[in-house]
Amino acid sequence: MQAHELFRYFRIPEFGDFRQYMHSLPTNTLMGFGAFAALTTFWYATRPKALKPPCDLSMQSVEVEGTDGARRSAILDSDEPISFFYDDVTTLYEIFQRGIQVSNNGPCLGSRKPDQPYEWISYKEVEDKAECVGSALLHKGYKASPDQYFGIFAQNRPEWVIIEQGCYAYSMVVVPLYDTLGNEAITYIINKAELSLVFVDKPEKVNLMLESVENKLTPGLKTIIIMDPFDSDVVERGKKCGVEIMSMKVFEDLGRANRRKPKPPSPGDLAVICFTSGTTGNPKGALITHRNVVSNCSAFVKVTENVVAPSPDDILISFLPLAHMFERIVECVILCHGAKIGFFQGDIRLLMDDLKMLQPTVFPVVPRLLNRMFDRIFGQADTMVKRWILDFASKRKEAELRSGIIRNNSLWDKIIFHKIQASLGGKVRLMITGAAPVSATVLTFLRAALGCQFYEGYGQTECTAGCSLTVPGDWTAGHVGAPMPCNLIKLVDVEEMNYMAAKGEGEICVKGPNVFKGYLKDPAKTAEALDKDGWLHTGDIGKWLPNGTMKIIDRKKHIFKLAQGEYIAPEKIENIYQRSEPVAQVFVHGESLQAFLIAIVVPDVETLSSWAKKKGFSGSCADLCKNKDVKKAILEDMVRLGKEAGLKPFEQVKGIALHLELFTVENGLLTPTFKAKRPELRKYFRPQIDELYSTIKI
Repeated sequence: MQAHELFRYFRIPEFGDFRQYMHSLPTNTLMGFGAFAALTTFWYATRPKALKPPCDLSMQSVEVEGTDGARRSAILDSDEPISFFYDDVTTLYEIFQRGIQVSNNGPCLGSRKPDQPYEWISYKEVEDKAECVGSALLHKGYKASPDQYFGIFAQNRPEWVIIEQGCYAYSMVVVPLYDTLGNEAITYIINKAELSLVFVDKPEKVNLMLESVENKLTPGLKTIIIMDPFDSDVVERGKKCGVEIMSMKVFEDLGRANRRKPKPPSPGDLAVICFTSGTTGNPKGALITHRNVVSNCSAFVKVTENVVAPSPDDILISFLPLAHMFERIVECVILCHGAKIGFFQGDIRLLMDDLKMLQPTVFPVVPRLLNRMFDRIFGQADTMVKRWILDFASKRKEAELRSGIIRNNSLWDKIIFHKIQASLGGKVRLMITGAAPVSATVLTFLRAALGCQFYEGYGQTECTAGCSLTVPGDWTAGHVGAPMPCNLIKLVDVEEMNYMAAKGEGEICVKGPNVFKGYLKDPAKTAEALDKDGWLHTGDIGKWLPNGTMKIIDRKKHIFKLAQGEYIAPEKIENIYQRSEPVAQVFVHGESLQAFLIAIVVPDVETLSSWAKKKGFSGSCADLCKNKDVKKAILEDMVRLGKEAGLKPFEQVKGIALHLELFTVENGLLTPTFKAKRPELRKYFRPQIDELYSTIKI
């Protein structure tokens, strides 16, 4: 068949008749053709090439010979983990010095007052203020030495970084304090670290600290430097108990009048003592060196160097607590590359306003915030049509993700996702999440919707922050990536939980220059965490996936994290709740993708009826267990006991299910020594657990 015959057969005009055919079409049809052609042209013109991964995504980690199955990042050229990315950056002091150079003394730290734009101070100004702070400490009689510790009890703000850099310039060590530790823990840390001088942001915190001095709980505390304005009452109260109170400005001026030349630290010197909140007992002070921090920063730069290399044009929004190492590592990467840090106003409710004003390019987050974003987006899709369009658009973007394409200029971005991106300032190009696991559904959707590089990491304070990280090009979810280039990871057997390294499952152990030195004045706890060969035992159970990435599947000793990153020790909570009169047994349960705890409660059949009668309820045990008001009364009694025992709000259960049959050895829910078999309890009560999480809204 000839070409012209084909055209006639399919009723397509031949090229000679094409102009006449087009003239014969209705205007609406022509406009439709035009729109389709324009969209097709736009799609091809704006569709970028797939990102080139830094390693083979089917094998992201490599086994190292002679290490009992330890694996390293496939990005590395050798089996030796990296300590430094830049030859001239081996300490936190040198990180900032490099920032001064590459920024060309550009803006460094920014803050804002309500309804006002950000105001910035330059790198040189930060250096000047930092050296004044360090000089003032020396003038006060302190030593330029890594065994000289100073506390910082403040929210994120420019002074935090200035004080920190002031300490590093003279080889001193910072000890962060934070509200969620509680007053008892703060008192413990001040004594444990022998802090005689603490920098504080607000006068209210100063009054709390003076109270502990007055009660002779912290006799070694002698000086408090306050960042915010304060009145003379605070000064007088301090004098009465032997504590000198001074403003940050006066302290800086003291240093300026008595300027000393910096005495920079060495890589192996202590930089930070980061106290972990822990789950039981007192917090533990993780000893973090300059090498620890720089190696962790270097590893992140190594993984992402060809994709999101930071530059002086970048802006970080700082709102995650600087008292934790995750935020500190991100800020160190930013400062090393001469970029800007803009601090939130101190009120998380105003964060969206700060984002719109700052327009950050780098946005570190935690899963709880991601969950809120996800829920809000889908909550606004309040009709079936809107939800269908949102789902359809996200699926189209997810298809691009799978082929390695990350962008925010597609048709779907312009029609659907631009408002979401604009709510974060409209310029975010890098996001990283850590501190707790994030749902694969939430992560995948937000990667598509936000159209930026979005990494998930895993680690803990004891390995400085991260030990594994997803790599560019691998936008799958449900894992925490491969080992970072600064460490090796191996799995070891946990026989009592039936996790065996030979099967690719076991406790995650980490070794490398990012692993901490130990705990402050606590050799016993240090020996529990670090074995004789220098491996850090994390207590988390991991599983190697076929592509060399790691999946977190359990927690040794039944300690787990909630979605907001808080550790939970369920046995401690259960022991408190079991003191409730109508309660015989309790199984407290939480999940890393949920923000609260629930519990399965077995009532005490011998006391339930009489207890319920006093509350105005009657009926058989079975009837009482079906009564919602009875369940509510039991929960209230448990929460009351929890408050009396000092449980924190996140340690209290938000809902319970009642179950009449006791946990026993015979039904497989207790061990022969009458300990709870938690995996079996989770499996047995999965329907009740799922129902509680689906119905409770907090």
